[in-house]
Amino acid sequence: MADAPLEQRIAALEARLRAAEDVQAIQRLKTRYAQLVDARYTRKGPKPAAEIEPIARALCQLFAPDAVWEAGGALGTCRGHDALLERFKTPTLQFSWHFFVKPDIEVDGDTARGSWDLFSPCTTSEGRAMWMTGVEHDEYVRLNGLWVHQSMKLDVVFMAPYERGWGPRPA
Repeated sequence: MADAPLEQRIAALEARLRAAEDVQAIQRLKTRYAQLVDARYTRKGPKPAAEIEPIARALCQLFAPDAVWEAGGALGTCRGHDALLERFKTPTLQFSWHFFVKPDIEVDGDTARGSWDLFSPCTTSEGRAMWMTGVEHDEYVRLNGLWVHQSMKLDVVFMAPYERGWGPRPA
């Protein structure tokens, strides 16, 4: 590449820079999602509905208008902003704290795919402390110059009671 014409080298550098900036923007998107999802709770339980609604609306802005959010089981599937808003306005837990790690992001123009390992200590609506871990499989799209989620699918690896942990019971 060092022997290539200057214009070609600059174009290659610009493409690499854009790809790196896109990955960073997607990482910030996922960070913002975790911040907002967890902002619906205090250590004592969900915030009042009047405080949750603006958070839920901000969460919806992180998704394309026709996005799909799929968490399986009791959490279900939502399609589109109206369904997402209703889902995000109604926390199903007493508390959660999301840690997204090991991002694997591939950008292709104005679309991208990513997977994230998720670790989330949480408290059920019944008050039971749990450990939850899983993998989120995301698709992203650039809309009006900003990256948003096109789809988000959670595959739960385990949901284990805090006091027991996730390993086998000792003999």
